[in-house]
Amino acid sequence: MVDGDETEGRTDRPKRADARRNQKTLLDAAAAVFVRSGVEAPVRDIAAEAGVGTATIYRHFPTRADLIVGVYRHQVEACAAAGPELLASSPTPYTALARWIDLFVDFLVTKHGLAGVLQSDNAGYETLHAYFLDRLVPVCTDLLDAAATAGEIRSDLSAYELMRGVGNLCIGAENDPRYDARRLVAVLVTGVRRTE
Repeated sequence: MVDGDETEGRTDRPKRADARRNQKTLLDAAAAVFVRSGVEAPVRDIAAEAGVGTATIYRHFPTRADLIVGVYRHQVEACAAAGPELLASSPTPYTALARWIDLFVDFLVTKHGLAGVLQSDNAGYETLHAYFLDRLVPVCTDLLDAAATAGEIRSDLSAYELMRGVGNLCIGAENDPRYDARRLVAVLVTGVRRTE
């Protein structure tokens, strides 16, 4: 018989590197399928995208809600990590900002679908939304500040305003093939450039 302390110790142990890689692969696959087909896409489609069986997905994410929350958090973290990487690797801060906004649009298209599914748990959704703002507003602020310091964009725009504007342009994009949110977001991002 295993006592409570031993069991507790096992659950606190960090995941092995291969288990973390497998989970990342599953989350990347689920995000890609959600962007293409919506959050109600069959688990078998996600399994095929990841190159695993459906049992593997259920082992990591026992319910669809677990998978959706996992994808949401994974995409927030990917967006947060991309900001500094793009600033370091892009030819200009404005290019880094534009590339980051493109990634942000992918996340938002998925997020709107996720939001609809998570609305039944309003408190849980509010917690995830606060997490989203806490992680991404500072990243967008750094990108805007770098581009403004370089004289590439106007300096009177806050990260929250830009993110909210992009978010509003993405509403409904996942359900309307006649509406190209990415094209309108590109117009918005072009509009923040300095013309002087």
